[in-house]
Amino acid sequence: MEKAILNNEDLYSMLDEFLRDSKSFWEGFYEDRSMDIPFFKIQGADENLVSYYENGFLPERVLELGCGPGRNAIYMTKMGSRVDALDISENAIGWAKERAEAEGVAINFHCASVFDFEYEPNSYDFIYDCGLLHHLPPHRRLAYLKIVKHALKKDGHFGIVCFNTKGAPETPDWDIYTEKSMKGGIGYTEERLKEIFSNDFQVIEFREMKKMDQDSGRFGEDFLWTGLMQVK
Repeated sequence: MEKAILNNEDLYSMLDEFLRDSKSFWEGFYEDRSMDIPFFKIQGADENLVSYYENGFLPERVLELGCGPGRNAIYMTKMGSRVDALDISENAIGWAKERAEAEGVAINFHCASVFDFEYEPNSYDFIYDCGLLHHLPPHRRLAYLKIVKHALKKDGHFGIVCFNTKGAPETPDWDIYTEKSMKGGIGYTEERLKEIFSNDFQVIEFREMKKMDQDSGRFGEDFLWTGLMQVK
């Protein structure tokens, strides 16, 4: 039977098919833990996230989007936050659970897309995304923003880490569909990234991530932006 576009989700699904299958890609990505991937090599949390907590930012309930092997979720739990951590990859969640068990921390891991996760509105003090947005197709951005805003409590905070133009090409939205490729991720300029969030969030801190040595115990690469915002 021919597929019909009867609602927004049908449209989004059609556009998804122009690009790679996200779940299959990320299952393969996390299958080989020995790959030369910067955040595979270190178990420490993002340097910007550590700085938030060290400066007195102590959210009670946290949702992490795209948790990968669990570095940040484990850190936030150890600091006293209750964390729900999502990833679309079963391999990533399996790895994260192993690490959490080894560290003796309890985290609510969910193998799910951010768009399928059933959250309670206005329930999180902090939502953190390290590396999801720059892999998100443009047609999914509005739904992503709606979910983040609705899941946060009044005056809740949102933290993000994503590619700058050192990390990936600054690909215009339309080119992604004409070329049918995300090209490994979208590199955002400061102006473009702030434009996406300006209607719904007040920027508290925005900067380039500090590059960290592996022996620092923290993750940091200067091809990434970091941002901390508060919902309006």
